[in-house]
Amino acid sequence: MKLATLKDGTRDGQLAIVSHDLKQMVVADGIATTLQHALDDWNFINAQLQQLSEDLNAGRALRAADFDPARCMAPLPRAFQWADGSSYVNHVELVRRARNAEMPESFWHDPLMYQGGSDDFIGPTDDIECLSEEWGIDFEAEVAVITGDVGMGSSVDAAAAEIRLLMLVNDVSLRNLIPAELAKGFGFLQSKPATSFSPVAVTPDELGSAWQGGRVKLPLRATWNGVLVGQPDAGADMVFNFPQLIAHLAKTRNVRAGSVIGSGTVSNKDAARGYTCIAEKRALEMIANGQASTPFMKFGDTIRIEMLDANGKSIWGAINQKVVQKPDKKHR
Repeated sequence: MKLATLKDGTRDGQLAIVSHDLKQMVVADGIATTLQHALDDWNFINAQLQQLSEDLNAGRALRAADFDPARCMAPLPRAFQWADGSSYVNHVELVRRARNAEMPESFWHDPLMYQGGSDDFIGPTDDIECLSEEWGIDFEAEVAVITGDVGMGSSVDAAAAEIRLLMLVNDVSLRNLIPAELAKGFGFLQSKPATSFSPVAVTPDELGSAWQGGRVKLPLRATWNGVLVGQPDAGADMVFNFPQLIAHLAKTRNVRAGSVIGSGTVSNKDAARGYTCIAEKRALEMIANGQASTPFMKFGDTIRIEMLDANGKSIWGAINQKVVQKPDKKHR
């Protein structure tokens, strides 16, 4: 099943079912008004959504219409929680090596995770607004899950049972603001602006055999200004799977339905697979040459993030965005 949230002038949008081929949709207003509504009562509402999905894909749904990703908000336009892991430890190792920082052994068995802003997610075709290029604008292509209720201290197996949906992510970062923030010892804040998500969220069964061991075993494609710069396999080199990330988050607290947990930047040890964030490309340049030559994003740059199935068909649709300058209202 594929779910989208349509722009309707409200903060939380209108829930819709989308066909497997991403061509048709039907609003689910008779079942649940929003995705959060569905997640809050998933055991009851899921069966009704599944039936509507079957009807849509069989051509039986009333009020079916063409699906347009430009009409979409993020599947969850705002969420109770956004926690982003860093399960591709190769990415962490490269970035630390580039600045001659030691790689703690604990990173291989204790997940890194930060809590980002979840009150203002961005739709898949909405612009990435930023006040200054000098902040070092970067894209980060990831996979994320949306959970049901996960109790404090839940096991990895219990966490796995609460994975409701999966999405693609562009976890935008402002790289030049990060060092000073991390030096304070309290983590990311201003350096992590609003995060973008794919047009649809999908249930794990939509992935077929690509969903294995709590990982998505398919290439994640990042296309920067029309050039494919990376297609690493999201299933390879993922040290911590999604159930492990969820259990880590739930160690000391309850994780409520509608929480979003990210994988971190998808990265492979095989550098020939390319990169899904500019910081990793720059890290490789620093390691090889002692200096980075690839610039960060400029106003007018575009980024497309997408994952295709084994038949070359898009699973989530594409995150397809442009970086634009937002006027500084302080000086208007």
